[in-house]
Amino acid sequence: MPDRPIALDEYPIHQVPLSMRHVATGDRNAYDRCIFHVMDHSGRALLIAGLGVYPNTGVIDAYATLRLGDRLHAVRASDALTDDRLALTVGPLTITVEEPLARLRLTCAADPDDPDGLAYDLTWSAAFPATWEPHHTQYRGDRLTLEGRRFVQAGTCTGRIRVAGQELAVTAGEWTGTRDRSWGVRPIPGEDGGRAAEEWRPEGFHWIWCPVRFDDRFVMVIVQEDADGHRTLNEAVSVRGDGARDVQLGWPHTDISYRPGTRHPERAVLHLTGPDRTPRELTAEILTSSPLAVGAGYLPADDWQHGTWRGRGWTDRRSYDLSDPAAHPLAAYGVTDHAARFTLDGRTGHGIFEHGSFGRHDPSGFAGYDAVAGEAGR
Repeated sequence: MPDRPIALDEYPIHQVPLSMRHVATGDRNAYDRCIFHVMDHSGRALLIAGLGVYPNTGVIDAYATLRLGDRLHAVRASDALTDDRLALTVGPLTITVEEPLARLRLTCAADPDDPDGLAYDLTWSAAFPATWEPHHTQYRGDRLTLEGRRFVQAGTCTGRIRVAGQELAVTAGEWTGTRDRSWGVRPIPGEDGGRAAEEWRPEGFHWIWCPVRFDDRFVMVIVQEDADGHRTLNEAVSVRGDGARDVQLGWPHTDISYRPGTRHPERAVLHLTGPDRTPRELTAEILTSSPLAVGAGYLPADDWQHGTWRGRGWTDRRSYDLSDPAAHPLAAYGVTDHAARFTLDGRTGHGIFEHGSFGRHDPSGFAGYDAVAGEAGR
Protein backbone atom coordinates (compact mmCIF):
# COMPACT_ATOMS: atom_id res chain seq x y z
CA MET A 1 0.00 0.00 0.00
CA PRO A 2 1.52 3.38 -0.93
CA ASP A 3 2.49 5.77 1.85
CA ARG A 4 0.03 8.59 1.19
CA PRO A 5 -0.35 11.82 3.20
CA ILE A 6 -2.80 11.80 6.10
CA ALA A 7 -5.12 14.55 7.32
CA LEU A 8 -2.61 15.98 9.80
CA ASP A 9 -0.20 16.70 6.94
CA GLU A 10 -2.48 19.60 5.92
CA TYR A 11 -1.35 21.57 8.96
CA PRO A 12 1.99 23.38 9.44
CA ILE A 13 3.00 21.26 12.44
CA HIS A 14 5.76 19.05 11.03
CA GLN A 15 8.96 18.68 13.04
CA VAL A 16 10.89 16.51 10.59
CA PRO A 17 10.67 15.99 6.80
CA LEU A 18 8.28 13.07 7.17
CA SER A 19 4.53 12.60 7.01
CA MET A 20 2.76 12.96 10.36
CA ARG A 21 2.05 9.26 9.94
CA HIS A 22 5.67 8.66 11.05
CA VAL A 23 7.86 9.57 13.99
CA ALA A 24 11.44 10.71 13.62
CA THR A 25 12.92 7.48 14.96
CA GLY A 26 12.66 3.94 13.65
CA ASP A 27 13.03 2.53 17.17
CA ARG A 28 10.23 0.02 17.76
CA ASN A 29 9.91 1.37 21.31
CA ALA A 30 8.67 4.80 20.20
CA TYR A 31 5.59 5.76 22.21
CA ASP A 32 3.19 8.63 22.89
CA ARG A 33 0.79 8.29 25.80
CA CYS A 34 -0.97 9.80 28.80
CA ILE A 35 -2.15 8.91 32.28
CA PHE A 36 -4.90 10.45 34.42
CA HIS A 37 -5.46 10.11 38.16
CA VAL A 38 -8.86 10.91 39.65
CA MET A 39 -9.19 10.51 43.43
CA ASP A 40 -11.73 11.39 46.07
CA HIS A 41 -10.46 13.19 49.15
CA SER A 42 -11.68 10.55 51.60
CA GLY A 43 -9.54 7.81 50.05
CA ARG A 44 -12.56 5.78 49.03
CA ALA A 45 -11.78 5.63 45.31
CA LEU A 46 -8.84 6.03 42.93
CA LEU A 47 -9.39 5.92 39.17
CA ILE A 48 -6.38 5.62 36.87
CA ALA A 49 -6.86 5.86 33.11
CA GLY A 50 -4.45 6.06 30.21
CA LEU A 51 -4.02 5.70 26.46
CA GLY A 52 -0.92 4.97 24.42
CA VAL A 53 0.15 4.99 20.77
CA TYR A 54 3.08 2.89 19.51
CA PRO A 55 3.60 4.08 15.92
CA ASN A 56 6.39 1.70 14.93
CA THR A 57 4.52 -1.40 16.08
CA GLY A 58 1.13 -0.20 14.81
CA VAL A 59 -0.61 -0.52 18.18
CA ILE A 60 -2.96 1.75 20.12
CA ASP A 61 -4.17 0.72 23.55
CA ALA A 62 -5.87 2.08 26.64
CA TYR A 63 -6.80 1.07 30.15
CA ALA A 64 -8.76 2.17 33.20
CA THR A 65 -8.61 0.85 36.76
CA LEU A 66 -10.77 1.81 39.72
CA ARG A 67 -9.70 0.97 43.27
CA LEU A 68 -12.83 0.84 45.42
CA GLY A 69 -12.39 -0.81 48.78
CA ASP A 70 -10.32 -3.95 48.27
CA ARG A 71 -11.49 -4.50 44.69
CA LEU A 72 -9.70 -3.23 41.61
CA HIS A 73 -11.95 -3.06 38.57
CA ALA A 74 -10.07 -2.94 35.25
CA VAL A 75 -10.89 -2.35 31.60
CA ARG A 76 -8.18 -2.78 28.93
CA ALA A 77 -8.44 -2.44 25.16
CA SER A 78 -6.05 -2.70 22.22
CA ASP A 79 -6.38 -2.32 18.47
CA ALA A 80 -4.54 -1.54 15.26
CA LEU A 81 -3.37 2.05 14.99
CA THR A 82 -5.04 3.97 12.17
CA ASP A 83 -4.05 7.15 10.32
CA ASP A 84 -6.57 9.19 12.32
CA ARG A 85 -4.27 10.23 15.14
CA LEU A 86 -6.89 12.57 16.59
CA ALA A 87 -9.26 9.66 17.33
CA LEU A 88 -8.27 8.76 20.88
CA THR A 89 -10.62 5.79 21.14
CA VAL A 90 -9.86 2.15 21.84
CA GLY A 91 -12.80 -0.16 22.39
CA PRO A 92 -14.98 1.33 25.16
CA LEU A 93 -12.32 3.84 26.27
CA THR A 94 -12.16 7.37 24.83
CA ILE A 95 -10.26 10.57 25.59
CA THR A 96 -11.62 13.72 23.94
CA VAL A 97 -9.51 16.89 23.92
CA GLU A 98 -12.22 19.55 24.18
CA GLU A 99 -9.80 22.42 24.80
CA PRO A 100 -6.05 21.68 24.66
CA LEU A 101 -4.29 22.03 28.02
CA ALA A 102 -7.56 23.08 29.65
CA ARG A 103 -10.42 20.58 29.36
CA LEU A 104 -10.62 16.89 28.43
CA ARG A 105 -13.41 14.35 28.58
CA LEU A 106 -12.79 10.78 29.73
CA THR A 107 -15.35 8.09 29.01
CA CYS A 108 -15.65 4.35 29.45
CA ALA A 109 -18.74 2.90 27.83
CA ALA A 110 -20.74 0.35 29.77
CA ASP A 111 -20.59 -3.29 28.74
CA PRO A 112 -24.16 -4.42 27.88
CA ASP A 113 -23.20 -7.96 28.90
CA ASP A 114 -21.85 -6.82 32.28
CA PRO A 115 -24.09 -4.14 33.83
CA ASP A 116 -21.96 -4.14 36.99
CA GLY A 117 -18.73 -3.45 35.07
CA LEU A 118 -16.79 -0.20 35.20
CA ALA A 119 -18.19 2.77 33.26
CA TYR A 120 -17.67 6.52 33.60
CA ASP A 121 -18.17 9.91 31.99
CA LEU A 122 -15.84 12.56 33.40
CA THR A 123 -14.73 16.06 32.51
CA TRP A 124 -11.17 16.88 33.54
CA SER A 125 -10.54 20.64 33.89
CA ALA A 126 -7.13 22.21 34.45
CA ALA A 127 -6.67 24.37 37.54
CA PHE A 128 -3.03 25.26 36.83
CA PRO A 129 -0.85 25.59 33.74
CA ALA A 130 0.85 22.46 32.43
CA THR A 131 4.49 22.32 33.45
CA TRP A 132 7.44 20.43 31.98
CA GLU A 133 9.10 17.63 33.86
CA PRO A 134 12.86 17.14 33.49
CA HIS A 135 14.10 15.42 30.35
CA HIS A 136 14.17 11.75 31.35
CA THR A 137 16.78 9.24 30.22
CA GLN A 138 17.69 5.75 31.39
CA TYR A 139 20.41 3.36 30.27
CA ARG A 140 20.73 -0.41 30.34
CA GLY A 141 24.44 -0.87 30.50
CA ASP A 142 25.76 1.41 27.75
CA ARG A 143 22.53 1.48 25.82
CA LEU A 144 19.96 4.29 25.99
CA THR A 145 16.63 2.51 26.57
CA LEU A 146 14.38 5.37 27.68
CA GLU A 147 14.27 8.95 26.53
CA GLY A 148 11.06 10.77 27.27
CA ARG A 149 9.59 14.23 27.44
CA ARG A 150 6.69 14.88 29.79
CA PHE A 151 4.38 17.57 31.04
CA VAL A 152 2.21 17.32 34.13
CA GLN A 153 -0.89 19.19 35.24
CA ALA A 154 -3.40 19.31 38.09
CA GLY A 155 -7.08 20.12 38.00
CA THR A 156 -10.59 19.14 38.96
CA CYS A 157 -12.92 16.39 37.77
CA THR A 158 -16.69 16.23 37.51
CA GLY A 159 -19.05 13.54 36.30
CA ARG A 160 -20.06 10.02 37.26
CA ILE A 161 -18.46 6.62 37.78
CA ARG A 162 -20.53 3.44 37.85
CA VAL A 163 -19.33 0.03 39.01
CA ALA A 164 -20.64 -3.01 40.89
CA GLY A 165 -24.11 -1.53 41.32
CA GLN A 166 -22.76 1.74 42.73
CA GLU A 167 -22.72 5.20 41.23
CA LEU A 168 -20.12 7.67 42.43
CA ALA A 169 -20.76 11.38 41.92
CA VAL A 170 -17.46 13.05 41.05
CA THR A 171 -17.50 16.67 42.20
CA ALA A 172 -14.89 19.40 42.01
CA GLY A 173 -14.87 20.07 45.75
CA GLU A 174 -14.41 16.46 46.84
CA TRP A 175 -12.23 15.02 44.05
CA THR A 176 -8.85 15.96 42.56
CA GLY A 177 -7.44 15.13 39.15
CA THR A 178 -3.85 15.05 37.92
CA ARG A 179 -2.49 14.03 34.53
CA ASP A 180 0.78 13.37 32.74
CA ARG A 181 1.60 13.40 29.00
CA SER A 182 4.76 11.75 27.76
CA TRP A 183 6.36 10.72 24.50
CA GLY A 184 9.68 9.47 23.21
CA VAL A 185 11.23 5.99 23.44
CA ARG A 186 10.40 3.57 26.23
CA PRO A 187 10.82 -0.23 26.31
CA ILE A 188 7.82 -2.30 25.29
CA PRO A 189 7.67 -6.11 25.50
CA GLY A 190 8.94 -8.38 22.77
CA GLU A 191 12.33 -6.83 22.05
CA ASP A 192 15.42 -8.97 21.61
CA GLY A 193 17.80 -6.90 23.69
CA GLY A 194 20.92 -9.02 23.11
CA ARG A 195 23.65 -9.60 25.67
CA ALA A 196 23.13 -6.35 27.55
CA ALA A 197 19.47 -7.13 28.19
CA GLU A 198 20.27 -10.62 29.46
CA GLU A 199 23.21 -9.74 31.66
CA TRP A 200 22.19 -6.33 33.01
CA ARG A 201 20.25 -6.08 36.23
CA PRO A 202 20.30 -2.89 38.31
CA GLU A 203 21.51 -3.18 41.86
CA GLY A 204 18.72 -0.91 42.89
CA PHE A 205 16.19 1.66 41.73
CA HIS A 206 14.26 4.16 43.86
CA TRP A 207 11.50 6.35 42.40
CA ILE A 208 9.10 9.03 43.67
CA TRP A 209 6.75 10.98 41.38
CA CYS A 210 4.50 13.32 43.27
CA PRO A 211 1.98 15.76 41.69
CA VAL A 212 -0.04 17.60 44.36
CA ARG A 213 -2.86 20.09 43.98
CA PHE A 214 -3.50 22.75 46.60
CA ASP A 215 -6.12 25.46 46.27
CA ASP A 216 -3.56 28.12 45.40
CA ARG A 217 -0.67 26.14 43.87
CA PHE A 218 0.43 22.93 42.21
CA VAL A 219 3.55 21.22 43.57
CA MET A 220 5.54 18.63 41.62
CA VAL A 221 8.34 16.54 43.14
CA ILE A 222 10.36 13.87 41.33
CA VAL A 223 13.19 11.78 42.77
CA GLN A 224 15.01 8.97 40.99
CA GLU A 225 18.02 7.35 42.62
CA ASP A 226 20.24 4.34 42.11
CA ALA A 227 21.38 1.83 44.72
CA ASP A 228 23.92 4.22 46.24
CA GLY A 229 21.38 7.01 46.48
CA HIS A 230 22.93 8.84 43.54
CA ARG A 231 20.27 11.18 42.14
CA THR A 232 19.65 10.72 38.41
CA LEU A 233 16.42 12.74 38.15
CA ASN A 234 15.38 15.62 40.35
CA GLU A 235 12.54 18.11 40.42
CA ALA A 236 10.77 20.21 43.04
CA VAL A 237 8.67 23.09 41.77
CA SER A 238 5.64 25.11 42.80
CA VAL A 239 3.32 26.39 40.05
CA ARG A 240 0.74 29.14 40.50
CA GLY A 241 -2.34 29.72 38.40
CA ASP A 242 -2.16 33.51 38.46
CA GLY A 243 0.71 33.93 36.02
CA ALA A 244 3.33 34.11 38.76
CA ARG A 245 6.70 32.60 37.98
CA ASP A 246 7.29 28.98 38.98
CA VAL A 247 9.25 28.61 42.22
CA GLN A 248 11.95 25.98 42.55
CA LEU A 249 11.98 24.15 45.87
CA GLY A 250 15.51 22.82 45.99
CA TRP A 251 16.87 19.30 46.28
CA PRO A 252 14.19 17.16 47.96
CA HIS A 253 15.11 14.61 50.60
CA THR A 254 12.56 12.07 51.72
CA ASP A 255 11.72 10.20 54.90
CA ILE A 256 9.30 7.37 54.21
CA SER A 257 7.52 5.33 56.88
CA TYR A 258 6.90 1.88 55.45
CA ARG A 259 4.46 -0.77 56.59
CA PRO A 260 6.63 -3.25 58.53
CA GLY A 261 7.67 -6.24 56.46
CA THR A 262 7.07 -4.43 53.16
CA ARG A 263 8.15 -1.49 51.03
CA HIS A 264 4.63 -0.11 51.08
CA PRO A 265 4.70 3.55 52.22
CA GLU A 266 2.16 4.68 54.80
CA ARG A 267 3.46 8.21 55.35
CA ALA A 268 6.23 10.34 53.91
CA VAL A 269 7.90 13.67 54.53
CA LEU A 270 9.52 15.38 51.54
CA HIS A 271 11.99 17.99 52.75
CA LEU A 272 12.01 20.97 50.39
CA THR A 273 13.84 24.29 50.42
CA GLY A 274 12.39 27.68 49.49
CA PRO A 275 14.33 30.23 47.42
CA ASP A 276 15.27 31.98 50.67
CA ARG A 277 16.74 28.65 51.93
CA THR A 278 13.90 28.20 54.40
CA PRO A 279 13.19 24.49 55.03
CA ARG A 280 9.70 23.42 54.04
CA GLU A 281 8.05 20.05 54.64
CA LEU A 282 5.61 18.42 52.25
CA THR A 283 3.96 15.57 54.13
CA ALA A 284 1.99 12.76 52.53
CA GLU A 285 -0.56 10.53 54.25
CA ILE A 286 -1.47 7.53 52.09
CA LEU A 287 -5.22 7.10 51.60
CA THR A 288 -5.48 4.23 49.11
CA SER A 289 -3.16 2.48 46.68
CA SER A 290 -3.24 1.00 43.19
CA PRO A 291 -0.28 -1.09 41.95
CA LEU A 292 0.30 -0.31 38.28
CA ALA A 293 1.34 -3.92 37.59
CA VAL A 294 -2.21 -5.02 38.44
CA GLY A 295 -4.73 -4.15 35.76
CA ALA A 296 -2.98 -1.10 34.33
CA GLY A 297 -0.43 -2.89 32.14
CA TYR A 298 2.83 -1.58 33.63
CA LEU A 299 5.84 -3.79 34.24
CA PRO A 300 5.98 -6.46 35.54
CA ALA A 301 2.31 -7.21 34.78
CA ASP A 302 1.84 -10.83 33.75
CA ASP A 303 -1.54 -10.66 32.00
CA TRP A 304 -1.21 -7.63 29.70
CA GLN A 305 1.44 -4.95 29.06
CA HIS A 306 1.35 -1.71 27.07
CA GLY A 307 2.20 -1.82 23.39
CA THR A 308 1.65 -5.55 22.94
CA TRP A 309 -0.33 -6.73 19.95
CA ARG A 310 -3.47 -8.60 21.04
CA GLY A 311 -5.23 -8.63 17.69
CA ARG A 312 -7.84 -6.27 16.34
CA GLY A 313 -10.61 -5.11 18.63
CA TRP A 314 -9.30 -6.74 21.83
CA THR A 315 -11.12 -5.76 25.03
CA ASP A 316 -10.71 -7.28 28.46
CA ARG A 317 -12.59 -6.57 31.68
CA ARG A 318 -11.74 -8.09 35.02
CA SER A 319 -11.76 -7.52 38.75
CA TYR A 320 -8.89 -8.14 41.17
CA ASP A 321 -8.98 -8.77 44.92
CA LEU A 322 -6.32 -6.61 46.57
CA SER A 323 -7.08 -7.69 50.14
CA ASP A 324 -4.31 -10.32 50.01
CA PRO A 325 -0.97 -8.87 48.79
CA ALA A 326 0.38 -12.40 48.36
CA ALA A 327 -2.12 -12.94 45.55
CA HIS A 328 -0.22 -10.42 43.40
CA PRO A 329 3.47 -11.02 44.15
CA LEU A 330 4.74 -9.14 41.08
CA ALA A 331 3.13 -5.92 42.31
CA ALA A 332 5.94 -5.56 44.86
CA TYR A 333 8.41 -5.20 41.97
CA GLY A 334 6.45 -2.53 40.14
CA VAL A 335 5.51 1.08 40.75
CA THR A 336 2.42 1.77 42.88
CA ASP A 337 0.30 4.91 42.73
CA HIS A 338 -0.90 6.03 46.15
CA ALA A 339 -3.68 8.60 46.50
CA ALA A 340 -2.58 10.82 49.36
CA ARG A 341 -3.50 13.79 51.50
CA PHE A 342 -0.69 16.33 51.61
CA THR A 343 0.16 19.27 53.83
CA LEU A 344 2.51 22.17 53.07
CA ASP A 345 2.80 25.56 54.79
CA GLY A 346 -0.37 24.89 56.75
CA ARG A 347 -2.39 24.07 53.63
CA THR A 348 -3.99 20.75 52.78
CA GLY A 349 -3.93 19.32 49.26
CA HIS A 350 -4.41 16.04 47.44
CA GLY A 351 -2.47 14.18 44.82
CA ILE A 352 -0.44 11.11 43.98
CA PHE A 353 2.54 9.68 45.80
CA GLU A 354 3.88 7.33 43.13
CA HIS A 355 6.58 5.11 44.53
CA GLY A 356 8.76 2.19 43.57
CA SER A 357 11.80 0.87 45.40
CA PHE A 358 13.54 -2.27 44.13
CA GLY A 359 16.83 -3.85 45.08
CA ARG A 360 19.45 -2.10 47.16
CA HIS A 361 18.86 1.47 48.26
CA ASP A 362 21.40 2.61 50.83
CA PRO A 363 19.57 5.76 52.04
CA SER A 364 16.54 3.63 52.90
CA GLY A 365 18.58 0.84 54.48
CA PHE A 366 17.51 -1.77 51.93
CA ALA A 367 20.38 -4.17 51.26
CA GLY A 368 18.92 -6.04 48.27
CA TYR A 369 15.83 -7.19 46.43
CA ASP A 370 14.59 -9.24 49.39
CA ALA A 371 15.01 -6.44 51.93
CA VAL A 372 11.91 -4.91 53.51
CA ALA A 373 11.19 -2.42 56.27
CA GLY A 374 11.74 -3.57 59.83
CA GLU A 375 9.49 -3.21 62.83
CA ALA A 376 10.38 0.47 63.06
CA GLY A 377 8.89 0.95 59.61
CA ARG A 378 12.15 1.99 57.93
